[in-house]
Amino acid sequence: MGRGTGTASTTPAASAGRKRLVSGPGLLLVWLYGVMVVGAVSRSAFQISTEFDRAPLPYSLSAVAALAYAFITYSLVRGGERARKAALVCCAAELAGVLAVGTWTLVRPEAFPDTTVWSQFGMGYLFIPVILPITGMLWLRGRGAATTR
Repeated sequence: MGRGTGTASTTPAASAGRKRLVSGPGLLLVWLYGVMVVGAVSRSAFQISTEFDRAPLPYSLSAVAALAYAFITYSLVRGGERARKAALVCCAAELAGVLAVGTWTLVRPEAFPDTTVWSQFGMGYLFIPVILPITGMLWLRGRGAATTR
């Protein structure tokens, strides 16, 4: 087999249709979102399966956070302009959720007998839940500008 066979021959066609989002700092972004997927899925799955009746709202919100993280991770890895736009919208929705839930947990803590991933703006996760969508939106906006040049 020669050097021109295999994946090298499909790379130009694949890259022509879909712009890669995971490069440079984007790789760190995907890694962090992946870690948050694992953390939020593990937390919500355990809490929903063992203690859901104790605090259904916080545990459901943690599951929503897990879905948002998973979708953003998938979109970043998939690449392409549609995936970039979808991830950008999801990052904005994620930030809105973090800000809403974070504020809600501070103003009405009695509504949350247990914490969520987004409680107190993600304090239990070193504030990564509030920093990550901002970073993601900045990265994705920059990647969109790079594709239009």
